[in-house]
Amino acid sequence: MSKFEDLANYHELVSDLFKLPNNEDEWEQYKLSDEQVAYYNEYGHLSGIKLLEDWQIERLKNELSEIIDPKHPAHHLFYEYFSNESSDPDSVLFHSLGHWRIGEGFHDILFNPAFTMACSQLLGNKPVRFWHDQLFCKPAFNGGVVAWHQDYSYWTRTTAMQHLTCWTGLDDATTQNGCLYYVPKSHRWGLLDKPELAGNMDGIMEFLSEEQKAEFKPIPIELKKGYASFHHPLMVHGSFENKSEFARRAFVLNVFADGTVSNTNEELLRGVPIIKKGEKMSGKFFPLLFE
Repeated sequence: MSKFEDLANYHELVSDLFKLPNNEDEWEQYKLSDEQVAYYNEYGHLSGIKLLEDWQIERLKNELSEIIDPKHPAHHLFYEYFSNESSDPDSVLFHSLGHWRIGEGFHDILFNPAFTMACSQLLGNKPVRFWHDQLFCKPAFNGGVVAWHQDYSYWTRTTAMQHLTCWTGLDDATTQNGCLYYVPKSHRWGLLDKPELAGNMDGIMEFLSEEQKAEFKPIPIELKKGYASFHHPLMVHGSFENKSEFARRAFVLNVFADGTVSNTNEELLRGVPIIKKGEKMSGKFFPLLFE
């Protein structure tokens, strides 16, 4: 394997970051309880799921520091790359998609058994296929916001809506450094218009009914590094600025149930061959993670 080869060519582990279970008994340790699944279905989110050990986090942090360099030799493999997605230079939000193609560790977290098992259960015990990844990094002192939004409002180019998002911190996430917030049960509100992701924090409010505004009661999701939070594709969520002395770095993995199809005749992601409308999402860039 060339150091800068496109890792999308590999649909299996390429490093020693994880070890896959060999039998059903070994998979058992990663299963969510019935209570956890029921909570997710009721409230639209589930948090506090451990995905990484400290040594794995350090490996990913080191890899992150390399691949975010715009002069990295494999930079062209990113689907999207914003050194600052905010229009305000004093409010910084690094955001990218496609790093699974560049870093071995970020490639292999797709196949982390603690992640794939939870995904299948939360999707109704269905096979899980990869959609795309994201990095959200807020530096200390001047980290920007991620405005209230629903993920699926950006993903209507795929259907049916059977998606799932997993957010994992590489730093402790607190109310001081810009942790995630959810609006519980907002996954039942239906699809709303999408705001500018790094724009006005409250941009979504103009799309809410008076009843929804009355139910808009966000809760903070403070997490220790290496722990994940899963949420429904219609869950309204966002995060505030980071004015603390601590960075807040996180990666996001987005998946959908196998059988999801393209809803467009245009590119689904930059540089990815077109999958015609109505055709199944599959192939090199959308690997099957769990059967």
